[in-house]
Amino acid sequence: MKSVLLVALFTFGLSCTSSEQRDPARILTQSWEQIEEQGRNQPVTLLMWLGDPYINDYMNKYVKPAVKKRYGIDLQTSAGQGAQIVQTLVAERDAGQPSQIDMAWINGETFYQLRQIDGLLGPVTDKMPNARYIDFSNPFIGTDFQQPVAGMECPWGNVQLAVIYDAQKAPNPPTSFADFPAYVKAHPGQLTIPNEFTGMTLLKSWMIALSGDPNLFQGKFREDVYTKWSGELWKQINALKPYFWKQGQTFPEQLSTLHQLFANGEVAFTFSNNDAEVDNKVNLGFFPKTARAYVPAPGTIQNSHYMGIVKRAQHPEAAMLVANFLMSPEAQLKKMDPNVWGDHTVLDLKKLPAFYRAKFENLPTRRYAPKRDAIQGMAFQEPAPEYMTRLYKDFRRYVIEK
Repeated sequence: MKSVLLVALFTFGLSCTSSEQRDPARILTQSWEQIEEQGRNQPVTLLMWLGDPYINDYMNKYVKPAVKKRYGIDLQTSAGQGAQIVQTLVAERDAGQPSQIDMAWINGETFYQLRQIDGLLGPVTDKMPNARYIDFSNPFIGTDFQQPVAGMECPWGNVQLAVIYDAQKAPNPPTSFADFPAYVKAHPGQLTIPNEFTGMTLLKSWMIALSGDPNLFQGKFREDVYTKWSGELWKQINALKPYFWKQGQTFPEQLSTLHQLFANGEVAFTFSNNDAEVDNKVNLGFFPKTARAYVPAPGTIQNSHYMGIVKRAQHPEAAMLVANFLMSPEAQLKKMDPNVWGDHTVLDLKKLPAFYRAKFENLPTRRYAPKRDAIQGMAFQEPAPEYMTRLYKDFRRYVIEK
């Protein structure tokens, strides 16, 4: 994906000059009515994770037709996340060219890196009508990996890490992180850790649980905290490595691979950053009907994910219209339906009109996932982004390659 974008970038550069770059400051001085006028009938390129067919269906079958009907916007989604987005925007900036990307699905370390390279247009949410339904004082929404959102990204969904298990294969799963070691040793081959975002979120949650004090991980990155508790984590993980799937000789590089192993019955556990995903996957026939989800004590990480508008976007107003629609009660309601996606809303239901509040409250209930009220007290805030980037590197160094 990265090479395709870069080729497109330099091909585009042959016919464009840097003088055609839009002035971000002037874009943000416009009224919403002017933004609507400028954004209509424009194309929008969105980079996002495309690893889940049901998320892709939500975008392709619902969002794209909706923004086309409302605004005449031709929304195109392309695969790209994390470092790919950052590297592409750096290359475009260094070439002095407008971006081929208008918006991107981001959070956490990607948000941090995009702020470092001044890659985001903003603040933008104060322009968007649907932002009035969001409580930005909520620390799980108004901060992203300990970074104030400050209008620089648009909240899209709120999720908490959950363990998914097959109740037929694992009728008594470990109820806490402290119980994991004994359980894994007693049930070899049932569990593995994906070497990607969800796996790293699991490891962060495990590390916080080992420490016994979530407050240690609040605020700026602390080398002493990371060194001590990641060291304890690697000791525990490496002691369990021979009891993982394939004796720990290999680890899935994609969450979709682990989900498929689970669906096929090769492992008894998978994981999700979306606490309600199990209902979605069971309802749609991908996971077995015996799949269930829970949050192990003392808790797991809860965070939000966002849409970022690219600073050098060629169609920033159109991208803002799309982002505003994604935050709308209509789109959030559709997304939260477990038969569609099951992604928890970022909207504060108390701020919604009674009509929409009733619709949210009457969505199909979770049958296989824990109720939100039951796990909210077990939610850890996301640590600073350096914890994630270090875990990626050290999991490979101290576990996979050991």
